[in-house]
Amino acid sequence: MQRKAFPVLYVSDMNRSVAFYSLLGYESVYQFPLEGDPHYVGLERGDSSLGIAHTSWPEAQLGITVGTAPRFELFLYVDDVDAQVETLRAEGYKIVQEPANMPWGERQAYAFDPDQNPVALATPI
Repeated sequence: MQRKAFPVLYVSDMNRSVAFYSLLGYESVYQFPLEGDPHYVGLERGDSSLGIAHTSWPEAQLGITVGTAPRFELFLYVDDVDAQVETLRAEGYKIVQEPANMPWGERQAYAFDPDQNPVALATPI
């Protein structure tokens, strides 16, 4: 039986990262511990899931230190790239690449998440 798989992102500021991904349509569905400041938050957006864990987790559990950004790139389809970019900009997030039409048929932009990882935003044209 196959089960669902999802990435776990290591972040330096849990609350700021949850707020950023909430702007992209993710909703918190679980946190640990259940009360107080979370060390892990499960997020869902349609069929997409993300885990967010504080950067102290891999050191405490695995004995490894999280390196510097970028540590991943996330690619998200959104309803309106231009509107999503303006929402992120208004909240103070850095837009790395302004929206542009790509030759493969998508309008695409890039923003940095709170840990300076690139997040691609795209809408089919």
